[in-house]
Amino acid sequence: MIENAVLIAGPTASGKSGLAADIARRIGGVVVNADSMQVYSTLRILTARPSEAEAANPPHYLYGHVDPAIAHSTGAWLRDVAGLARTGLFERRRPVFVGGTGLYFSALMKGLPDFPEIPPSVREKWRHALAGDGAARLHSVLAERDPAAARGINPTDGQRIVRALEVCEVSGGKFSDLRASEGSGMVDMTTMRGIVLEPKRQLLRERIENRLRQMVRDGALDEVDTLLRRGLDPDLPAMKAIGVRELARYLAGEFSLDEAIQLAVIATRQYAKRQSTWFRHQIPQGFARIASPAEWTG
Repeated sequence: MIENAVLIAGPTASGKSGLAADIARRIGGVVVNADSMQVYSTLRILTARPSEAEAANPPHYLYGHVDPAIAHSTGAWLRDVAGLARTGLFERRRPVFVGGTGLYFSALMKGLPDFPEIPPSVREKWRHALAGDGAARLHSVLAERDPAAARGINPTDGQRIVRALEVCEVSGGKFSDLRASEGSGMVDMTTMRGIVLEPKRQLLRERIENRLRQMVRDGALDEVDTLLRRGLDPDLPAMKAIGVRELARYLAGEFSLDEAIQLAVIATRQYAKRQSTWFRHQIPQGFARIASPAEWTG
């Protein structure tokens, strides 16, 4: 059990990374990534991952340590956190978990369901079905087998649809039922301090656009080009990072750069809205809710 942890959640571009670093410096702690895209190498700029200098003081963990060819999961991230805990790091220095991935925070506080191990043959079967039939068709299959699970998954999210179908097949039951049977959390909720950033909507919209344009100036196009040259499966999580698909279409000559940026801005704003909604309804009431990092007094 991790005691005295600090958890900072919020939508993209809300300023949570800077707040986490500031708090970690003040308490002599370390920053631990809780963002599913910032785990990947290659996309440092496009995922707003801290620079090497920023990640050195205070020390940052679980950033950029996963190759984009790997489909990193919530369970894998939780195992990474457990690995850090076993070293005694969190007993020496308080951890400040920061990110925008709701499932990571849920797993940290509540644990994960005990899903069965998926045999390679089953995994390959559904991956092949996804490639041949498409996500929408598999979503309809899931809707027949597990309506509750299907309602909670976007029909275009092939990876999550396949995961649910794999679990249904191997367990012989429903993905939604297993997911409801969560284990125990990793952080001690009685000693934890939580913060949710809830920026004003217009300010967040402006920050998102300004940041995306700065990302392009800083070299985001080179990152996307490097990723595309690897010829990875487009259904891999890293390939779905916001901005990859949009900037790839610019590189392919389908859009002007400004059109691609605007599409990425729209996608980011939609994502930030979904994040805010999740944190508003799923994060415990004990979390402090602030509009900006400047409001945090500790």
